[in-house]
Amino acid sequence: MTSSDLVEEARLRLVAEGKLRSGNAPPAAGWAVSADALGMLYRLASSPDTAHDALKLLHELQVHQVELGLQQGQLEAAERETTEAMNRYQALYELAPLGYFVVDRSGAILDVNRAGVSLLGVSRECLIGRAFGGYLAPESRPAMRDLFTVLCGEGYGATCPVRFMQGDVRANLVASVAPGGELVLMIASEEPGSRAS
Repeated sequence: MTSSDLVEEARLRLVAEGKLRSGNAPPAAGWAVSADALGMLYRLASSPDTAHDALKLLHELQVHQVELGLQQGQLEAAERETTEAMNRYQALYELAPLGYFVVDRSGAILDVNRAGVSLLGVSRECLIGRAFGGYLAPESRPAMRDLFTVLCGEGYGATCPVRFMQGDVRANLVASVAPGGELVLMIASEEPGSRAS
């Protein structure tokens, strides 16, 4: 446990004890003390020699229960924030004006945004699992192979000009290897005026 974890644990305990003292403890949210634990507390409380220990144990149980409630609230807030951020980034990816492609190391398309679908002129469902190079004009395929050779070596990123078969569109591909090394992220930016009339 790090020192920041210890500080957070101590802070959480202080907040929980303060909530108990002020009577503002959050509801138990389904947590309950077992019958065995209650029986043990009752036995301890019924003897003058151990009543003080019973009260200390009861207090510890209450504090721990409030701490759990506070942690649950923190987890729920973090989950909401994560979901909101994920939705925001998904919208940015999907609605980007450039074609975004996620491909595996063999060049098979795993994901594509709307602009990428438009560039290739095929539905998303038909693109998934297909080789990205198959949508390039034959003269652009060697450049694509070279790009992957650079990426599979020690290159973190590479770029190359390509021409798509659909609409004779020329574009610049910028590619980089995703963390973990299994996926390649590619951005296709269409050259202005490159679409055939």
